[in-house]
This record gives sequence, structure tokens and C-alpha cells, in this order.
Amino acid sequence: MQLHLKAELFQKTGSFKVRGVFNKLLTLPAEERDRGLISISAGNFAAALAFGASVVGVQATIVMPSGAARSKVDATKSHGGEVILTDGDLLEECNALQKERGLTFVHPFDDLAVIAGHGTIGLEILDDLPEVDAVIVGVGGGGLISGIAVAIKTQRPHVKIIGVEPATADAMTQSLAQGQPVHIGHPQSIADGLAAPFAGEHTLAHVKEFVDEVVLISDDEIVEAMRRLILESKLVAEPAGSAAVGALLAGAISFPPQSKVVCVVSGGNVDPSVLKRIL
Repeated sequence: MQLHLKAELFQKTGSFKVRGVFNKLLTLPAEERDRGLISISAGNFAAALAFGASVVGVQATIVMPSGAARSKVDATKSHGGEVILTDGDLLEECNALQKERGLTFVHPFDDLAVIAGHGTIGLEILDDLPEVDAVIVGVGGGGLISGIAVAIKTQRPHVKIIGVEPATADAMTQSLAQGQPVHIGHPQSIADGLAAPFAGEHTLAHVKEFVDEVVLISDDEIVEAMRRLILESKLVAEPAGSAAVGALLAGAISFPPQSKVVCVVSGGNVDPSVLKRIL
């Protein structure tokens, strides 16, 4: 096939997340924005929200799991974000703080403005490669693939949109099977950016309508994709950003000869400890 990489790891804060953050913050009523923001994240959305909040001049508080990568916690703080670490349920802790402080909740993926912001990736893919046959995207909560799928399918219905989840963090796959958002607790995967504990109502609806298939791959297959991206493409992608390529390398997806395929390399915020394991 002819493989193209959409390299979102060069974005400010190191991932695609700033796209959805800025679309949300710039469309949010000023009175809601000025109360201060709060959200939940394993890392990339946390840094993006902290950065976005600093640009528009408000404070952001992010509830993160106590096991979050230290590099992602530090990155969030470096952009001015307040980090609250918890061993408990992220959303419950977030809701309690939101009510206590009167903050405005910004959902990391199940928000239509956030989804639309991420959809700009799909528009850029069509601009750069109008003859694209398929786009492969890592899936956590589903905000990224939802935006990309809508942007592409509404203009090129024949283009295949395929999601990739870690086998040990398959909230979207389980939600599709049950026809409703499923909460899977505290999923564990080297791809922390894809280890969402649940799929959203909006993202599940988008995936059901616009995504052709969601496949599962192992952490070992994700690690191999990271290694190949580093050695052959010179891209230091984090595990979540490597999943799309991992699905191809593992044979989880196949296409006819000469197909033009795009893999979204969604982020490059790899923790040093993970990088040592790869190399």
C-alpha cells in the first residue's frame, strides 16, 4: 500500500488535543469560561486544556489518575494547570470539585465542540490526499475518530474509517457490542492515551454511524509499532500515537494493493520509562 502518516505529535503540547480544546474554549460563553475550567485526563488532554486556558486567560484544574505518567503531569503543570491526582473514580472526583468551586466542566472527548475541533484533521487529510482510500485512528474515548470520521465521510463516503483499541482497554468495542456506553473501570495499557474508562454517548453514536470497523491489538504490537516509527520514520510517537500503525503491522487490517492509507500519529508525549523499554 501507499502509507501516509498524519503527524499530530508536532502540535503544541505534543498531541492533537489542542484542536478540540481551542474550538471548545473559543465557542464557550465568556461567563462560563471565566469561572475557570475543570476536566479529567490521563495526560494529553490535561496539558492541552492547561495550555488553552492560559492562552484565553483562565485557570484549568485537571483530575488525573495517581498512576499518570510523571512527564504528563509535569507538562500539565508547566502550562499553568492545577493537577489533582486520585486513586478513585476520575469523574466522581471531578464532579465533586466542580460543584464545590463552581467551575465549568470541559469533557475531554464527549463534547460536540471538542469533536468538531478534532475533525479539522479529517479536513486536512482530504486537502493533502484527496484520493485517500482509508484512515486509521487510535480510539480512547472516541473524540478523535468521531471528528475525523464525520469530516471525511460527509465528503467522501467511500473512504474507510477504522479505529484501533488496545485489547486491554476496549471501552468502545464493548460499548458497540452492547449498544450503549460501557464503563470498564480502570483499564491498563501501555497506551495510556487510549485507556479511557468509558465511551461517550456522542462518540459512540458517531462511531456507530461513521466508522467502518474497530479492531483490537496487543500492547506488544503497539510497542513494535513505536520501535518501527522511531527507527524507520524517525518519529518518536507515544504508544497511543503508534496504535494505528501497529494495527497494520500486526495484520489486523488489510487493504487491496496500491491503496492509499493514512495512519494518524496522534501524539508524541512518550514517558522516558516507556522509551527505555522500546529501545
